[in-house]
Amino acid sequence: MKIRGTKPTIFYFVLALMVTGIIISAGRAAGNIQLSMGQSVYVSIYSHIYSGRKARPFDLAAILSIRNTDMNQPVTIVSVKYYDTDGKLLQEYLDEPLELKALASTRYIIMEGDKTGGSGANFIVKWKSKIRVTAPIIEAVMIGTHSGQGISFLSRGQVIEEYKE
Repeated sequence: MKIRGTKPTIFYFVLALMVTGIIISAGRAAGNIQLSMGQSVYVSIYSHIYSGRKARPFDLAAILSIRNTDMNQPVTIVSVKYYDTDGKLLQEYLDEPLELKALASTRYIIMEGDKTGGSGANFIVKWKSKIRVTAPIIEAVMIGTHSGQGISFLSRGQVIEEYKE
């Protein structure tokens, strides 16, 4: 394979460096798995975003997804709380803790058109485990469609507190 303007030896040298970097990065990622016994996680939710020159609201549905990434152990979802833009608690989604089996997931939905949370709403999810496990993935997917136009995006959870043993 020859790339215009480069000598083959330079091309293969750069290719070897790239492959080596990818392998080293993958090895580092696997070696840096963080285990936890529980966390509080903040997740941004957008019931709408603003678009166009007139900053018209574009309504969105939001799906909070909690996925246990541990292949062997359950995690316990202690609480799922939904707050509005001003930090006021709107809804507590669990009456009692929920055990999420290994590799299982659950979800909570804010319907499109539900503007009670406002554009700065959020969830606080608390989870724990009896032993150290890989932390669950906690994220929200926002989606909306209007007049043939659609938008979707993801909001990853941010750990705000680590469980203290």
